[in-house]
Amino acid sequence: MKLNIIKILPLSMIALGALTLPSCKKYLDTDLLSSVSTDAVFSSVTNTQSAINGVYNQLTGDQAYGIRLSLYFAQSADDFKTSGSKDGGRRDFSMFCVNPANTELANPFNNLFAGIERANICIKYIPKSDLYTKGNASQQTSMKKMYGEALTLRSMFILEVLRNWGDAPVSLVPSSDVTNLYIPNINRDSLYDHVLNDLKTAEDLVPWRSETGDPATKISKAVVKAMRARIALYRGGFSLRGDSKQMERRSDYKTYYQIAMDECKDIMQKNENGLNPSYENLFKSLHTSSNSYVADNANEMMWVVGASTAGGLANTDTKLGYYNGIKSASTTLGTGGGGITAIPTYFYEFDSIGDARRDVTLAYIQIDNKDQKTLQAADAMTDGKFRRNWTNNSTAQYMEIQWPLLRFADVLLMYAEADNEINGTPSSAAQNALKRVRDRAYAGYLDREPAIPTSHDGFFNALVQERLLEFGGEGIRKYDLIRWNLIGAKINETRTKLTQFADTTGLNSGRYANVPMVIYAKTNAFLNAAIPQEMSSLTLATDAVGGTGPVAKVYFTPSPITTAPTGYTAYNWRKQIKVATYLNDANQGYAYYFKANFSELLPFPNTAINTNFNLVQNPYYGQ
Repeated sequence: MKLNIIKILPLSMIALGALTLPSCKKYLDTDLLSSVSTDAVFSSVTNTQSAINGVYNQLTGDQAYGIRLSLYFAQSADDFKTSGSKDGGRRDFSMFCVNPANTELANPFNNLFAGIERANICIKYIPKSDLYTKGNASQQTSMKKMYGEALTLRSMFILEVLRNWGDAPVSLVPSSDVTNLYIPNINRDSLYDHVLNDLKTAEDLVPWRSETGDPATKISKAVVKAMRARIALYRGGFSLRGDSKQMERRSDYKTYYQIAMDECKDIMQKNENGLNPSYENLFKSLHTSSNSYVADNANEMMWVVGASTAGGLANTDTKLGYYNGIKSASTTLGTGGGGITAIPTYFYEFDSIGDARRDVTLAYIQIDNKDQKTLQAADAMTDGKFRRNWTNNSTAQYMEIQWPLLRFADVLLMYAEADNEINGTPSSAAQNALKRVRDRAYAGYLDREPAIPTSHDGFFNALVQERLLEFGGEGIRKYDLIRWNLIGAKINETRTKLTQFADTTGLNSGRYANVPMVIYAKTNAFLNAAIPQEMSSLTLATDAVGGTGPVAKVYFTPSPITTAPTGYTAYNWRKQIKVATYLNDANQGYAYYFKANFSELLPFPNTAINTNFNLVQNPYYGQ
């Protein structure tokens, strides 16, 4: 393997730190340790913390969850996609035409391996430190906690490698201990099993949040357990195998579903994490530079990737809200957004009246250069959970908006999924876990909440749908569909829905019955208010004289208007979607190049293949 993938990192790099909680305003630990020996680093609690901060640092920045892992790699399912046409770079991920020479492939790949290497160094040397076994009680507690953090961080990097590339050349020791740097593909099952054992060890080392006394705790015992549950579901799920070149899951998969169920149950019973009663405020809590910061007092955001303007923006901050989010041309609120767009039919997956998640998840307005809001066409809706107007940065590309890695809602739905699979039908506890998530979404409209199925298949299908609605735009959906072996089926289903959506003749039946061809609206001042107030202030024409009506009515009712009333603008809705371009254009068609038993994995970048003669490329790439 090439040396700059699993190299020994200078201690000055290890010293770089990153933040992972929205409430934490300490910035980077900039003490450089380049002149200190490795033994000296891990003989000091302070220096060891600097080394651990350096591992955290690999989560953020442009090459990690600052933009590429979060907004390029993951946005290619039935919720969102990158905007624009294929370009040999970021837009190819959504179209499933990434090749080994893709310009956005190598740096994130190397960044993940650098994170693994940094964690490997900590994992080797922390237990060897005298402080770990002979220090005073406080020192031993701190060193053991940091050892558990290193194990957990490495598990996150390895999960990202395995779910994107499958069997990969992962080393579990520092590169200084590797006799042959040309590491071959390592079986993913063995790596998953190793990580699951690591996390079991970490559970005994990392305290619960309530036991730390530190509100800025990054990784708590609940995070370790939730990561173990998530990885167990990947281990027990489907993946594309290099030998058979087929999507398969192992016969012992229920063993891993049992792990997931047990871990989630422990978190739920501890009751240190809950659901934020406001779905909107949950995501506002990620915007740490907000003028009106909203705390997540329920601790639903269990683990987030921190963001800081200190330490070099491209390395320590994110472009959330600038690359993605509401499209804005405002000189006061800031410009940007629109890099991620919604699949038009995703709007209609939500209950039209009761589900509060739709108007948070989907931004179907944009802001012009006069701070006026206008509607978007059906193919230009954007993701809405990361909004620059929720911060106080007016022009910056980097705004300290954080990326969610784990939420308690995910714990509830993982528990429900595992319970259903283990028992063959959902227990009352599994049904209640699903209902807790739905109750928050349908607050004030519980009578519209769907019935919870009691059969195995019905409940599983309900969970598949619920995770689509709950986690839209959070980089989860694509990987869920792959581990369920549903991604091909859901892409085909979505293409069928889009064809129906674009059909101008079949307006009288189905989910898209009476969906309007055009929507007429007035330009309004952007209020920068709470989402329900912002959306209720839209002026939408629902009849020939330009009366106003609720969004639910306008988007489900064909307008009799053929010419825009005075003061109104026509915005293409159903009329905007053309099968020839949105689906069948080789340069921009939705998931145009997806192939089952091929597209589920990314190719290894050419730089890795060309410098490691033992590394085997994933099936069919370059063949």
